[in-house]
Amino acid sequence: MKIHEYQAKELFQAYGIPAPGGEVATTPEEAVAAAERIGLPVVLKAQVHVGGRGKAGGVKVVTAASEVAPTAEAILGLTIKDLPVRKLLVTPASTIEKEVYLSILLDREVRKVAFIGCAVGGVDIETTAKETPEQILRLDMSAADLQNPPRDRLHAFAQDLFPDPGQADQTVEIMAKMARLFTEKDCSLIEINPLILDGDGQVVALDAKVLLDDNALFRHPDIDALRDMDSEDGDELDAKAQGLSFIRLDGTIGCMVNGAGLAMATMDTIKHFGGSPANFLDVGGSSDPRKVVAAFNLILKDPNVKVILINIFGGITRCDDIAQGILDALEQRDVPVPIVVRLIGTNEEEGRRLLEGTQLTPAETLEQGATIATKLAATGGTK
Repeated sequence: MKIHEYQAKELFQAYGIPAPGGEVATTPEEAVAAAERIGLPVVLKAQVHVGGRGKAGGVKVVTAASEVAPTAEAILGLTIKDLPVRKLLVTPASTIEKEVYLSILLDREVRKVAFIGCAVGGVDIETTAKETPEQILRLDMSAADLQNPPRDRLHAFAQDLFPDPGQADQTVEIMAKMARLFTEKDCSLIEINPLILDGDGQVVALDAKVLLDDNALFRHPDIDALRDMDSEDGDELDAKAQGLSFIRLDGTIGCMVNGAGLAMATMDTIKHFGGSPANFLDVGGSSDPRKVVAAFNLILKDPNVKVILINIFGGITRCDDIAQGILDALEQRDVPVPIVVRLIGTNEEEGRRLLEGTQLTPAETLEQGATIATKLAATGGTK
């Protein structure tokens, strides 16, 4: 679950992490009133659940009162990565003597939580990580460490960001509080980009990004209340309402799979054979054909989809019910792209018989299905 920067900063302040305050505005008039209360200069920051706001024109420093309204109007008129800007944060401008990058995240690949840092910081941290990865710092933390972070290890890490002992001490305190927030609120990422040294010699979180595990929201009704449905992907919300797990990606091969692990393996196999998945879609363990129809509708909303790969390993899910759902979808709507189907498991023979005589392309194995789908996508997916 994503929250806005202003909400993340409220969490920071609740945990004692120094971060500049501000006010949220939804109109130019509200921005003007907020700037008058805060005092110029101010920074107007678009509040959307995506990165790259600054490069998209969503972050502006305003030094003159006459410029607040037109600048706010321009930002509120932006659409950044398909998300319209409906709110902006009016926050005091800070003097930046130095900026670094600092985050704590869950690294699922190694099953550890880690602090990540970079002394150069800034909005181009991704470029730094790609071009000069030796500048990226990492400090792995065990579960016990998160509960009581070892200060000596934190201090060694912090000194690589801020060599001055006093500034390093401030950074250690921030890191310890980040660890506590991460643990107590079931976060998957807390990112400060940039963490700055201001004109008063204070280390301050100038920006704030917090991602939370939505599977743990039942423990945090206060966090659940922060959810901004207008800023979330409408298709993903629709999928959840229909009992599907769906995440839009940027590839060309639409995926329909049962089971999260198999869905991940399917996407990995597509990548292995040179293709690119257009989505993660888990129809779950149900055998309801209506879910298959809903899955088709979600996949085909994406104009980049050139082919659909259906990979079903029947256990609780019956292959004949999936096959019937495919036939229902083909009756209810035009499917302008080829479909590759692999059915194995419960009632697989019955499912294959149902699909005989259709224009669908059968596959015996996942590898075969991924190879066929990749070739079809490469040729534009024409039937």
